[in-house]
Amino acid sequence: MNPPFRHFHRLAWAAVALAFCVIVFGGFVRLSNAGLSCPDWPTCYGQAAWPTQAHEIANANQNFERAVEVGKAWREQFHRHLAASLGVLVLLLSLLAVRRRKLGASSILLASILVALSIPFYTGLNLHSPFEFSLASNHRTSLILVAIGELILLLQAIRWSNSDAARLSTGILMVIVFQAMLGMWTVIWLVKPIIVMSHLLGGLLTFSLLTWLAWQTTPDTQLVQGIAPKLRVLLWIGLVLLVIQIALGGWTSANYAALACGNDFPTCQGEWWPAHDFREAFVLWRGIGVDYEGGVLDGAARVAIQLTHRMMAVLVFGHLLFVGIRMIMTHGLRYWGVVLTLLICSQVALGISNVVLNLPLWTAVAHNAGAAALLFVIVGLLARLRAPD
Repeated sequence: MNPPFRHFHRLAWAAVALAFCVIVFGGFVRLSNAGLSCPDWPTCYGQAAWPTQAHEIANANQNFERAVEVGKAWREQFHRHLAASLGVLVLLLSLLAVRRRKLGASSILLASILVALSIPFYTGLNLHSPFEFSLASNHRTSLILVAIGELILLLQAIRWSNSDAARLSTGILMVIVFQAMLGMWTVIWLVKPIIVMSHLLGGLLTFSLLTWLAWQTTPDTQLVQGIAPKLRVLLWIGLVLLVIQIALGGWTSANYAALACGNDFPTCQGEWWPAHDFREAFVLWRGIGVDYEGGVLDGAARVAIQLTHRMMAVLVFGHLLFVGIRMIMTHGLRYWGVVLTLLICSQVALGISNVVLNLPLWTAVAHNAGAAALLFVIVGLLARLRAPD
């Protein structure tokens, strides 16, 4: 892939680093139960920042059903600002990638403007009096504007080739826009588990695509190996297994099932196979209007989720450990083999620590970061491994 701009890969790496920060801080927000600390979106109690002064807090408490918790509100809104900064950086990457395409920059800007215009329609913002909100907001118009913007990006991504990163950069911008929608739905649908899990996967998809883009546009980073075809198959299998495990982890967290087995490991509630309810555990859609903060499932359903997450962890650990050892035994790949092996062992240790230590915040956040680090290594290897010509 030929970079469209001499310093393009540096901007891409900056986006990778920022995306990692967004993921880790987002995990911190979710795991510290601050996901609903701002009851509106994209503002927080009607403010671009969050209420801090006594009169602001009093006004917010009067106009919103949820009382202000400043210690939590700043986490949620700061996470939104981080995500918005990432969106701006991805927009810049897209504009640079398509600048030599006919109507490239114009189409990207048009789509972005439509998405931006959807926000005041959604919030009911009075365009003549900024920061003044009305109760009647046109959500349908907002969704239509976003859908048109996404459609423009999709059509252009299909039309453009990826030789100069135009298609991939535009695709990442599409994901960022949809990720923002998931963030909005997380709030208005009261941390609905399927939305929370999808929001986590969307963030990691953004991070993975940016990682691919950064490696592909960085000069002289290919790893030419004779075993590349077989190793790529193993890595793709590992990636699929890891994504499934991450989704299960997100489902476990969103349903507050991390401690469903108490502090027991490897047993669960003192048994190897305690009472469980797999049918109830994986109902993805339960309607709208239910407050899912704290979880709504009974103990048997939460146990089923935890057991599934543990069993899948054994499969992922075994496969990635095998791949890591295979790479350690291959000249030229030993470094990345050691990194992969250490990461998967650390990730398992953090998962066990979450249980036996009663889910301390730092281990839970580190476990979230470990998943992103594993994705970084696997996606980076897939982006660079090539067989000899």
